[in-house]
Amino acid sequence: MLASTLVLFALLCAGVFIKVPYSEMSPGPTVNTLGDSHGEPVLNISGRKTYPAGGHLNMTTVRVTGADYDMNLLEAVYGWLSGDNIVVPHENLYPNGKTDAESTQENAEEFSQSQQSAKVAALKQLGIPVTARVIVASVVKDSPSEGKLHAGDVVKAVDGAPVTAPEDVAKLVTRHKPGEPVEFTVVPAADAAAAAKAGREPAGTSKVTITAGKAEGDGRAIVGIRAGSDHTFPFSIDIKLADVGGPSAGLMFALGIVDKLTPEDLTGGKFVAGTGTIDDAGKVGPIGGIQMKTIGARKAGAEYFLTPAGNCASAAADVPDGLTLVKVGTIQDAAASLEKIRKGDTAGLPQCSAKP
Repeated sequence: MLASTLVLFALLCAGVFIKVPYSEMSPGPTVNTLGDSHGEPVLNISGRKTYPAGGHLNMTTVRVTGADYDMNLLEAVYGWLSGDNIVVPHENLYPNGKTDAESTQENAEEFSQSQQSAKVAALKQLGIPVTARVIVASVVKDSPSEGKLHAGDVVKAVDGAPVTAPEDVAKLVTRHKPGEPVEFTVVPAADAAAAAKAGREPAGTSKVTITAGKAEGDGRAIVGIRAGSDHTFPFSIDIKLADVGGPSAGLMFALGIVDKLTPEDLTGGKFVAGTGTIDDAGKVGPIGGIQMKTIGARKAGAEYFLTPAGNCASAAADVPDGLTLVKVGTIQDAAASLEKIRKGDTAGLPQCSAKP
């Protein structure tokens, strides 16, 4: 017995002190996009008539251990044995040695972009016009554009050719050879911001010439910016949700906006949760940690879970009891399924299958 006790003690010590290259994912909190968070409405719409919204349209989250957290062997074994947690290689969550600060910044940027896309998709679903424009989303440090172009500048043309989509910028720049001048017609960021605040389209352009640099690898011409989209909305939509990052709440934000601008409750008072990225056209994309999100949703009381089509097979492999997984590929799919839920026609819902 003494020998066995000593061996057990040694194993426990080894489990505590031996570090392993793994991280843990677990179900995070869910938040009703139709309700409040920390005493403030998650969705605050002004300048347009809104309607009381009943039921739940909950976005879901996943908790993960930090980039700097060193998991020990004992914690890894416990996580592997736990039904609600998942232990994954550290590299899966933090590739290329990404730090906590870098991960937080990236998640914040993705969260901000998802809010913009959610607003656009929601208003398009309701047939409300939204004006789009191409902007400089970011400028690469030490690139040819640094100090000449700035984040927020509205790009109207490149070499006189009109720009209507972010991808147009790269196509026009790569027509050049490295070392050649590229002429941008832009509305400066400050002027664009002032116009957006006044609810009008920005005007008054200036021309900026950039000498193209050379991309590593393929040698194509580059100027060192990332193009993106910005929009002018016909009224104010403010999304407030602290301590959340990443793009996966896009679908639920969009549906929450639609619900608040629609006289009839989308859910019919039912508890619906879900997840999924969304783009400006309303297309729903897959996310990570789907099984953690379904567990969190069911624990919160959800009866139905709007599941991106790309996550269906994984989610259906282990469904919490009492939760119906509803397959969605677009915001239109989600709205149609919510109508069925509202009317009690649940037999016609497109449900997820464990087979792709």
